[in-house]
Amino acid sequence: MAKVLQQPEVDPGNPFETEDARRLAASHRAVREREKQALNLQRENILSQKTSSPMRRQALEAALAQIEGQLSAMG
Repeated sequence: MAKVLQQPEVDPGNPFETEDARRLAASHRAVREREKQALNLQRENILSQKTSSPMRRQALEAALAQIEGQLSAMG
């Protein structure tokens, strides 16, 4: 009986993509999603803070602008 080599599964839409490439892409998507979640948590934390100090308010606004910029850059 002849041995059959098992080929990695490939996407029918892209026959050149290997299973390792798909795993790597999935890993990158997971990392990106965690980064988005962390930025959203930071954003929520900043929005929940209340302060009467103008300096503190200015710092929070700058941090919020930076976080929202990062989120928009991530798509």
